[in-house]
Amino acid sequence: MENTLLARSQTNLGARFHLVRQQTLRLCAPLTAEDMMVQSCPEASPTKWHLAHTAWFFESFVLREFLPGYKLFHKDFPWLFNSYYRGFSAIPEKKLRASFSRPSLAEVLAYRKHVDEAMEQLFLHQIDPEALRRIDLGVNHEEQHQELILTDVLNAFFTDPLRPAYLEGDGSAPGHPQPDHIPSLAFRGYEGKLLEVGHSGEGFCFDNELPRHRVWLEPFRLATRLVTCAEYAAFMADGAYSRPELWLSAGWDALNLYGWRAPLYWTEEAGSWSVFTLRGTLPLQALENTPVSHVSFYEADAYARWAGRRLPTEFEWEAAAQGSPVDGNFFESGLLMPSPALIPGNSGAKRQDENGTKYFGDCWQWTASAYLGYPGFKTLEGTLGEYNGKFMSGQMVLRGGSCITPKQHIRASYRNFFAPETRWQFSGIRLAS
Repeated sequence: MENTLLARSQTNLGARFHLVRQQTLRLCAPLTAEDMMVQSCPEASPTKWHLAHTAWFFESFVLREFLPGYKLFHKDFPWLFNSYYRGFSAIPEKKLRASFSRPSLAEVLAYRKHVDEAMEQLFLHQIDPEALRRIDLGVNHEEQHQELILTDVLNAFFTDPLRPAYLEGDGSAPGHPQPDHIPSLAFRGYEGKLLEVGHSGEGFCFDNELPRHRVWLEPFRLATRLVTCAEYAAFMADGAYSRPELWLSAGWDALNLYGWRAPLYWTEEAGSWSVFTLRGTLPLQALENTPVSHVSFYEADAYARWAGRRLPTEFEWEAAAQGSPVDGNFFESGLLMPSPALIPGNSGAKRQDENGTKYFGDCWQWTASAYLGYPGFKTLEGTLGEYNGKFMSGQMVLRGGSCITPKQHIRASYRNFFAPETRWQFSGIRLAS
């Protein structure tokens, strides 16, 4: 029985591996080789690097250890495409990844093909359970990089004076117009109680979702939808970016250091605002009922103060989302941008609506919780222990996934994390009280 279950697990994982690897290449279809070389900010990476690094992960942690006779594609790739695993090899400086004109894109694609063919050989035989666990981690790792490819391309195209679009069109499907209005912001109440949080049951999770443990929650209320662009524009119009009383001290410092006066990708010309998206530049007026995105934790916190509310803790968010279907505007909707309406897309995905709270999709939601290990947290053994644990300082937790997150990647216990000044992700605001 155990061997049968392992074989079924291996077959399912093999199919998922192939689908995810193919999806990464499909994301590159609208891009030129020149597009895939751009690194427009130190936090981002060129698409070509993402293609190589995701192959590097399988080569480094699966093939080299579990496929007898495996031969490296290139002797320098094990260190050249290492991201941050210092226990594995030397690491090139991240901000210089755009200078990697060699290897060529063709060679990187050949590297991916070499790794995929070796993985096919591995899947022909019964795979060690530890190797299966690492393949599962690698597949989820690649899905994270799929989202990063799109956020990094968006930033790269925004810095291009021509402001090219990744995809044409405003994201509205025929017969699915954007709504003229959305419901007023409402709050749903939740009782205080002792609650178990963290991943439970079968299926993949990252180490930072464990162990499951108990937390005490006081009664709280959570907004039934995300803050919209129009609501955030009112915050701006009220002079919020020049009012220090609304900001955390570090937030006020960041505002002045970086010159913030609006969300990232908002620009003003002749008194009119526009928003740069993966579908090009769109007027703010056309997007005012969509959730505001690309705001930092500091901006989210300041908005909450201005609105007389607060941000939820990550455990309040998880308490509300537990048991809810993972429904929302994800990558599969094809929009690649936040949307306010509850209308079935081509994939059947649902978006924010007035008839019930949708906790997932559209934007990653900043929480008031620092990114820390759960009681009893243990990293993975060996070099893979560097995956999450070493970043548990100076980061804030985000929940819920975004419009470019693969739906199968997200769950109620999923913990994303970024530094509080981060704005280049699809990050938005859900209020609590």
